[in-house]
Amino acid sequence: MKKILIHGSGHKATSWDKTIEYIKNNNDILCPELSSILDGKVASYDNLYSSFVKYCNNIDKKIDLCGLSLGGILALNYSLDFPNKVNSLILIGTPHKVPKFMFSIQNVIFKFLPKSLFETMAFNKKNTFILGNSMKKLDFSNKVSKIKCPTLIICGEKDNTNIKSAYYLSENIKDSKLEIVKNTGHIINEENPKELVVLINNFWQ
Repeated sequence: MKKILIHGSGHKATSWDKTIEYIKNNNDILCPELSSILDGKVASYDNLYSSFVKYCNNIDKKIDLCGLSLGGILALNYSLDFPNKVNSLILIGTPHKVPKFMFSIQNVIFKFLPKSLFETMAFNKKNTFILGNSMKKLDFSNKVSKIKCPTLIICGEKDNTNIKSAYYLSENIKDSKLEIVKNTGHIINEENPKELVVLINNFWQ
């Protein structure tokens, strides 16, 4: 069974490195670089999701998906569209709908940041704006109840932006499990990888 870890928009695939070190049987783990699977296309959400679908569908067997933030949105979207392909789902700091107000503030801040600061993020400055603007209408509120696979929802106690969504997802995805990681913010895989792996290993086992 292939296990796919999907990073967020503010980081690269290497943000999973510390987590992967602690995961049991990590030989089956795939960690795609989202900018690479786009294969040169503009980073709109539609392009990114289409590329992610192609990436996942190229894997013969069922898959376990684990996504953080943007990665969680992609995993959630894919699980809804291809329920027979997904064995299990882990959503970390994942919004069930995009917070438009927060995105607007983020775009204003990004506008004044130098291009060099985007080198550590998933996409360059131009594509980060394109992606953000193309995601404003994303809303899975009325769809998440259709998810049937085993689902683990994880959120940092200090992740004020996404903690309400974590409770919403846990209440609306049947038989899902919610874990709140204490003294941790949004980027759990970097802030608290050991605690995260305990939750992931227990769930996958």
